[in-house]
Amino acid sequence: MDGFDPKDGQAAFSLVKNASRGISAVDADAERVSAAELDPDADRAQELSRLEQRRQSQLQQATKELSSKKHEEEFEEVEVTDEEEDAELDMFALSDDEGAAKKKKTKIIGVPKRKDTKANLVNTTKGLPVSDAASSSTANLASNWDDSEGYLRTILGETLDERYQIFAVLGKGMFASVVRARDLHDNGTEVAIKIIRVQESMYKAGIKEVGILRRLNQSDPDDRKHVVQLERHFDYKGHLCMVFESLAMNLREVVRRYGRDVGLNLQAVRAYAHQLLLALSHLAKNSVIHADIKPDNVLVNDTKTLLKLCDLGSASFVHEMEITPYLVSRFYRAPEVILGQAYDCSVDVWSTGCTLYELATGKILFPGRTNNHMLLLMQELRGRFTTKQIRKSQYGEQHFDDANAFLSMEPDKSTGQSVVRRVMVQKPVMDLRARLLPTDAAKQLKADELKMMNHFVDLLERCLELDPARRIKLKDALEHPFLAHVSRSG
Repeated sequence: MDGFDPKDGQAAFSLVKNASRGISAVDADAERVSAAELDPDADRAQELSRLEQRRQSQLQQATKELSSKKHEEEFEEVEVTDEEEDAELDMFALSDDEGAAKKKKTKIIGVPKRKDTKANLVNTTKGLPVSDAASSSTANLASNWDDSEGYLRTILGETLDERYQIFAVLGKGMFASVVRARDLHDNGTEVAIKIIRVQESMYKAGIKEVGILRRLNQSDPDDRKHVVQLERHFDYKGHLCMVFESLAMNLREVVRRYGRDVGLNLQAVRAYAHQLLLALSHLAKNSVIHADIKPDNVLVNDTKTLLKLCDLGSASFVHEMEITPYLVSRFYRAPEVILGQAYDCSVDVWSTGCTLYELATGKILFPGRTNNHMLLLMQELRGRFTTKQIRKSQYGEQHFDDANAFLSMEPDKSTGQSVVRRVMVQKPVMDLRARLLPTDAAKQLKADELKMMNHFVDLLERCLELDPARRIKLKDALEHPFLAHVSRSG
């Protein structure tokens, strides 16, 4: 794919690396996790399952503690009449008129002071995501429309909203399933339909996503900002359905097909980087944080030259920022999110750096098992966190001691139990440039190729600043030398 594609106005490029010339990024660590094999939804589900188990354990412990303290409850003296005391015990107590003739005797009794048990239980799980199962809408199993998890049972050939005929099922995510359909009202034009699971909070999140997409699409009337176009939405058998333009595949599928474990041609990485940064710049101008940038949420067209950012189910406006250590899929989660700092659109810049590294190498940059492990990997590559950053974070004390030594939580090799290892990080022990551009590979590159790779390394390093205040701004990223001479599409 070389030259210019008149169909979408994007310069075409080769996706496959020229291995014989050593062009583009090379990952020196063959043991790193393959980006092609990652299933972020499955990983996310496992993470949430572990958190739910931890939450339940803490709730059980809190309940036991409350039960053991019953005999220690403080009592207060309350003045009541006989009638009032009886009424506490008898739901059929006499009305005021019927009881007026009764002789009222006053006495003092002791009753336990009221405590907000629910609040106490909630406080013990502060910082953990709380399951909303209690507020879940029951899946419509009686009608057999939905499966046991609340996904719509889709049937090939079925017509949704008397208009969209399903001809392919694309898959399921944590919050929705996606199908491809033909629009019978528009000459059979292909569309993609996102069908939200039957669950109250998911429905509300879907409605919010519709609102954000409407705003982004309306402020880009010429469709030049690389955000997927939402055509319309409707309800079908209790499910919110969103109709999108049809695109070919996501970037993880592109890497799996054209750059498994080695990455894509650097020209392709550069073109995708430019379009993705244009999309993020558009979001930032509309005060929107995507909060889940990863290769799975970036789609390309049939010729693989045009990119569109999709899946804004986790997106929010900047003023709605809520601190939670589990925002964004873990491998793409910015350090300020894990530490519990206020955040903004710079979390998307961090995630973009991780994504571009994957495109260039075919490997995961930070394959952390937990948030704590993620922080260790970040420091090994990017250096230590500043005292200021640790001190102004809500969860810093969970990962650092008073001397700012990192508390690395690792499984014991013999027992499997988690143990804490105190680590004093002084400087990085790994080098991003060496990982992307080994000496032997650098010798094979022409001068202009080596220059482009050095620019790419610099862009990644600036996207991956641990301190969000020092991280590259989107305007500066779009003007970075790595993106020089890229076909301007917006």
